[in-house]
Amino acid sequence: MSKSKSQRPSRRRSLWRTAWRSLLVLGIGAVLLLVGAVAVTMTTLPGFTTLMKSPNGQAVRVVARDGTVLVNQGPSYGGWLRHEEIPDVMKGAMIAVEDRRFHSHFGVDPIGLVRALWVAAADGGNVRATSTITQQLARNLFLTNERTFARKGREALLALAMERRFSKEEILELYLNRVYFGGGAYGIDAASRRFYGHSAEELSAPEAAIIAGLVKAPSRFAPSSDPERARDRARVVALTMARDGVVPSAAALQADIEALEFAPQPKQNNVRYFTDWVLAQVDDLVSERVKPLVVTTTLDADMQRAAEEAVKTNAPEEAQGALVSMTPTGAVRAMMGGRDYVNSNYNRATVAERQPGSAWKLFVYLTAIENGISPRDYVEDAPVTIDGWTPRNYGRGHRGTVTVTQAFAGSYNTVAARLAERVGFNNVAMMARRLGIETDISRQPAMALGTSSVRLIEMTAAYAAVANGGRAVDPYGIQKVETADGRVLYERPADSTRVVLSPWVVTNMTYLLESVISSGTGRAAAFGKPAGGKTGTTSNYQDGYFVGFSRDLVTGVWMGRDDNRPVGRLTGGGNPARAFSAYMRRASEGMPARALDSDIGEDDDLFAEPDMEIYGEGWEEFGEYDRDYVYDPETGVGVTPDGDVEYGDSVEIRDVYPADPSARAELPSRMRSADVPTRPRADGNSGDPPRGGDGWLDEPVDSRRRPAPSTSQSPPAAENEDGPTSLLPPDPM
Repeated sequence: MSKSKSQRPSRRRSLWRTAWRSLLVLGIGAVLLLVGAVAVTMTTLPGFTTLMKSPNGQAVRVVARDGTVLVNQGPSYGGWLRHEEIPDVMKGAMIAVEDRRFHSHFGVDPIGLVRALWVAAADGGNVRATSTITQQLARNLFLTNERTFARKGREALLALAMERRFSKEEILELYLNRVYFGGGAYGIDAASRRFYGHSAEELSAPEAAIIAGLVKAPSRFAPSSDPERARDRARVVALTMARDGVVPSAAALQADIEALEFAPQPKQNNVRYFTDWVLAQVDDLVSERVKPLVVTTTLDADMQRAAEEAVKTNAPEEAQGALVSMTPTGAVRAMMGGRDYVNSNYNRATVAERQPGSAWKLFVYLTAIENGISPRDYVEDAPVTIDGWTPRNYGRGHRGTVTVTQAFAGSYNTVAARLAERVGFNNVAMMARRLGIETDISRQPAMALGTSSVRLIEMTAAYAAVANGGRAVDPYGIQKVETADGRVLYERPADSTRVVLSPWVVTNMTYLLESVISSGTGRAAAFGKPAGGKTGTTSNYQDGYFVGFSRDLVTGVWMGRDDNRPVGRLTGGGNPARAFSAYMRRASEGMPARALDSDIGEDDDLFAEPDMEIYGEGWEEFGEYDRDYVYDPETGVGVTPDGDVEYGDSVEIRDVYPADPSARAELPSRMRSADVPTRPRADGNSGDPPRGGDGWLDEPVDSRRRPAPSTSQSPPAAENEDGPTSLLPPDPM
C-alpha cells in the first residue's frame, strides 16, 4: 500500500515532465516555424526604394496665380523627407502618441499586448488597438483595414519581417512619409503643406502635435474637416509629449495649440468649374504620369469670388448663370459654369452651346467695317425680307435713317440683316471662324441675329480679339506645370502675335461697342470705367447674353434655363448686364481707368483699305486676295492699281445713305458716295460671282456650299402677323 502511494508522486512528476517536454518541443517548433515564416516573408518584401514610390495614382495640386491652393486631385504625398530632415519634435510626437516603446520592441510590443489584454479583461472583453508603428506601416503598405484575427496575424508577421529587413530609422521614415493624415494628405509633408502652407521641415511643436493626433482618426480630426476637434485631440497629444520628454511643458504647448492658425482650405465648390476645365488639359501638356504635379493656373482668387457673387446675385431665381473673365490676351481670371457646382457640375461656360442673340452682331459689323462701313455712315432701319425671312425689331417699330452707331447701340435687327446680306452670310461666318468660334455656324439669313449656338468662352475670346488690338486670342488657364520637387514640365509660351483684325477695324468696332454701354442697350453694364460690349437676347427670352471689355479684362455672361424654357422678360441688357457691371466693378478695383482704343477721328480718318499683309501668318486659311481694287463711284468699276478694269457696275451701295437726294446733299462730301476704297462685290442684277481674287468671299466655310445670297433689292415688306418673323428679337432699350 505504501509502495503504491510512493509511486503516485513519481507518476505525477513524470506526467509533468512529459507535458513540459511536449510544450518545449511545440514551442521550439513554433519558434522555428515563425523564424522560417519571417525569413520567407523577408524575401518577399520590396526594397526601401520601391516602398518610397507613391501608390494609388498620381497626385495633382492646382493653385491660383498667387499660389492659393484651389484643389488637390488624387492622393497628395508632398515631398519625401529623409529621416534626418524630419524635425525631432515631429518624430518624438509620433512615437509618444503611437508607439512609446518603438525603439525597444522587435516589431510587436509584448508589453503593450499584455497590458491591452489585462485592460480588456477588466473592461468586459473589449480589446483596444495595440498596433505598433511597424504594424501600422505594414497594414498601410500591404493589407486592408478589415478587423479579423487572420489580418492581425499577417500584420504581425509582416512587422517582424520588416524589423529584420529595415532599420528603425528607415521604418520611421517610411511611416511618416506614407501614413494618411486626412484631407487627402499622405505623409507629413503633404499634411504640413495642406494644413499650414509650408514644408514639414519647418514644423513647430504645436503643428507636430496636431499632425501626430490625426493618425487615430484622420477624417474626423483633420483641420480641413473640423479645426476645433483637431485642437482638442492635439491637447491630449501634448500631455503624452510632455510625459515622454519631447517638450518641457504640456501647458505651454497647449497654449500654443490654441493660438495656432491653419492655412485657408480650398472650397470644393464653384472653383471646381475652372479646375475641372484645366485638369482635363494636363495630360495633353505633359507626359508625366507618376510623380505628383503642381499646376499653376491663371485664376485670380479675388476675381473668382467676385464672379460667384455676381452670378448668384443677378441670375433670375429659376435660371442658371455662367461667367468667364479673361485678360485681353486670353488668361482666364474667373469662371462660373453655373450657380452652384454642388448642385450641378455641368459647365455652361465651356461646354454648353446656346444662342448668343444680338451679341453675334459683332461678326456682322466687323465684316461690314472691313467692307467699307464706318460708324458715322447712314443706314436704313426699315422693313426688309430676305429669302422669305422678315426680321423685326424689338417693339416692331422702325426708325428710318440712322447712323451705323445708332443701329448697333440700339441693336436694330433690320440693319444687321441688311448688312449681313450685303457683305455675305458666308463672310460673316468666316469672320466668326477667324475669331475662334468652333461650333457649327448657319448660313441662313437669320444667322445675322445669332441663331447659331456657341460656347460662352469662345464668344468671350472673340471679343477679346478686339480688346487685344486685333490679335488672335486662345483662352488658357494653365501657366505652368511642374513636379512636386520643382522640375518644370510645361510653361505657357508667349502670347500669339497672329493678327486677325487690322487696327482701323478694331478702332471702329471698339467705337461701336463703347456706344452700347454709353447710350444703347447695355447701359446697365456701366461700372465707372471706359468699357464696351454688346447685349444679346434670344426669342421668348430663353437666353440673355452680355459680353464686354475694359482695357484690362474681357468678360462674358450668359443666363437662361438648361431646359430652354423662357425666363420671364430675361434680356441681355438686364440681368446679364448687371452681373457684368457688378463683377467688373469689383474685379477692376485698383486698376487705372484707361480709355479704350475708340478714337475714330472727326471724319473717320482711320478708315482705309486694309493691307492683307497686316493679317500675318495663317491668314491663308480664311482666303486671300490676288489683287488690290479701288471702287470708282463714277463709273461703277473695280480698278486695279495698274489701271486694269476688272469688271463694271460692280455694286450699288444701298441703305448706307438716305434715299432722299436732298438729304444726301447735306452730308459731308465723303458720305455722299462711296469715295473710299472698298472691296468690289458681284453685280446684284446679274447674279454672276465676283471675279479674280474676290472669289473667296462667297466660298462656304468647312466645305459646306450653299448658293450665294441674292442681293436684289426687295420691296419693303409690310409687317404681316402671319408671315415670317425674326427668330430672335433684338435687345430692348
